[in-house]
Amino acid sequence: MSTETTFADLAGERYLSITTFRKDGSEASTPVWVVSDDPHRLLVATGAHTWKVRRIERNPHVRVAGCNARGKVHGDVVDGKARLVDEEELVRRLQYEKYGFQKRLLEASYRLYLRLTKKPRAPEAFIEITPREELVELHRAA
Repeated sequence: MSTETTFADLAGERYLSITTFRKDGSEASTPVWVVSDDPHRLLVATGAHTWKVRRIERNPHVRVAGCNARGKVHGDVVDGKARLVDEEELVRRLQYEKYGFQKRLLEASYRLYLRLTKKPRAPEAFIEITPREELVELHRAA
């Protein structure tokens, strides 16, 4: 299976396990929602101050795989390269299209929580995951 096909398949998953790497090389995996507007990239929204964002800033190598809401992986694990992008509007639109009622309910609950607690909205980060270039080059050579 090609890397491009795998990324396109992963875009159709409801949840994606994203594995980042700590300084000591150990893995840290988290289930997240995933959307895509292109078969060559995956887009993820997360809190700006999460450990996964810090690890991606230090080391862009990630591994991704389809999973359930609890993070139990199913299917192939694919290596990728992650970077932070400024595409909030696109990611939000794609999330509303893909997750529909579930996204609207979570967003409404969060807004109510913020109103009741008088807290500001937590900053968010948007992650783009693409196939690692060396893997794409190997595929093209084959």
